Amino acid sequence: MKLVAYIDGSSIGNPGDAAFGVVVKDESGDILTMLGRYIGRNTNNVAEYQGLIGCLELLKDFSIDSLKVYSDSQLLVNQVNGVYRVKQPHLQVLHKQIMVLIDQLKFDFDIEHVRREYNKEADALARRAVKVKKEIRE
Repeated sequence: MKLVAYIDGSSIGNPGDAAFGVVVKDESGDILTMLGRYIGRNTNNVAEYQGLIGCLELLKDFSIDSLKVYSDSQLLVNQVNGVYRVKQPHLQVLHKQIMVLIDQLKFDFDIEHVRREYNKEADALARRAVKVKKEIRE
């Protein structure tokens, strides 16, 4: 089985109240699960990173062949793919955590940039988690 995940981070103010959204779909485009999590006062970049961490932790034990993650954060995608260096110390810690999680996966992993208009479900979930200030699982 091949899964696709859309992730997004949201921060009201930067920094400000922040959350992330993860929407996981099967090959047919049907939503399998969704996770939104409030992460307190953080920057948008931290929320984007936490979104990928949340996604990987959510799916790490799934019995699947591959996972393709889409994010509208060029910074996150290019840093995870090794195109950009991670300069900020607080993001270096999150980047290292992501790379460890990726190394532990038992399936193929890929992350790709997608334009914002193709990431509306994850964006709406992240914004909803900021508004209610708690975790949302569906």
